[in-house]
Amino acid sequence: MFNDFLKTSIVKRAIEDGKVTVNLHDLREYSHNKHRNIDDTPYGGGTGMLMAFPPFYDVIKKLKKENSKVIYLSPQGKLLDQPLAFKLAEYDHLILLCGHYEGIDERVLNFVDLEISIGDYILTGGELAVMVLVDAVTRLIPGVITLESVTEDSLTDGLLKYPQYTKPRTYKGFDVPEILLSGHHEEINKWRQRESLKATLKKRPDLLEKKTLTAAELEIIKSIKDK
Repeated sequence: MFNDFLKTSIVKRAIEDGKVTVNLHDLREYSHNKHRNIDDTPYGGGTGMLMAFPPFYDVIKKLKKENSKVIYLSPQGKLLDQPLAFKLAEYDHLILLCGHYEGIDERVLNFVDLEISIGDYILTGGELAVMVLVDAVTRLIPGVITLESVTEDSLTDGLLKYPQYTKPRTYKGFDVPEILLSGHHEEINKWRQRESLKATLKKRPDLLEKKTLTAAELEIIKSIKDK
């Protein structure tokens, strides 16, 4: 699953440029039985299979360094958002654990620094969640993409991004807003600020509840609501 992902787009270039290193570790190599099984039935009964403790213990002990952060991708974890992605991008070494089946033996969590969820839904395994986290963090590492692209991303300042347009100027009666063709950068920036707040208010009002808004932003939101 990871091979194609690691050879695609920005993640691929980051690896080739030496900005990030991604190593894959097969838990079966740390299995304690001849069949290389890494799961078993849960004590106390229940459906499905549970990933065993010994393989996780052994691989974490082998890989963990003084500066490592061990992260388990779990629906019980802290929700992944842009501020958390920025924080994770500051760490030198992340060990990302993929769950599977019904989950993992609870004893593994004694060696986990942080549980992270990518959303309130259940996946077959943690591999896709790890890919999401790797992509979100990699693009924030200095030099992977331009600083301007990072600072103007949606959610970087707690708001959704303003609408964007490209050529052609008009097509089938759908036109680009005149303000963007005016060349007045100050007015364009004001328009973008208003449209960013407008989009956030309409699509993700919950984000506004988390953000400390300036007096100017509050005034803009009031004028949007009054219309």
